[in-house]
Amino acid sequence: MLYIDENIESISIEQALEQVSPQRRLVAMRYRREQDRKLSLAVFLLLKRALREEYGITEVQPFVFGPNGKPELQGLPGIHFNLSHCAHAAACVVGDTPVGVDVESIMPLDDALMARTMSLDEQRLIAAAPHPEVEFTRLWTMKESLLKLIGEGLTDDLPAVLHDAHLYRFSTTIRSRYVCTTCQMASTNQQLYVK
Repeated sequence: MLYIDENIESISIEQALEQVSPQRRLVAMRYRREQDRKLSLAVFLLLKRALREEYGITEVQPFVFGPNGKPELQGLPGIHFNLSHCAHAAACVVGDTPVGVDVESIMPLDDALMARTMSLDEQRLIAAAPHPEVEFTRLWTMKESLLKLIGEGLTDDLPAVLHDAHLYRFSTTIRSRYVCTTCQMASTNQQLYVK
């Protein structure tokens, strides 16, 4: 289940700090900019809400991290989550199987970035789209949500990331200022594909 918060400016840092774990307080307060602190707190508050609504969990367990840094909830291996934020929104996805989420602000196209990150077929899709910058952002969030699902960081071979996209189920939300995509395996019997 996907949870999105677009009202980042309305977050009170002081009130949010009272609602989050000591671990998350430390993470949030490492940021210098107020906006970054709010975004860090917003994703955790979304996770807290999602766990309460989906699983009846009122206290969020500390995070532990997998071999590639993907966060997990300590002692709750059957509950999967992923977090993301951009300047305009915070997003959290939870599920009973591994999940990934990415939210990105829609920005003007950068041809050099597109050439480094998109396959030729993807570049053609972007060029033919009514709103190329939205299509680029949609494809980018698909790639990043898939990489977050499998617990990998950004790769040098971004043009090939969606080569096996048929193995995954993507859901994309497009708003005026951002695009958010979730990713999960297409089949519950499928093994995680990790390069």
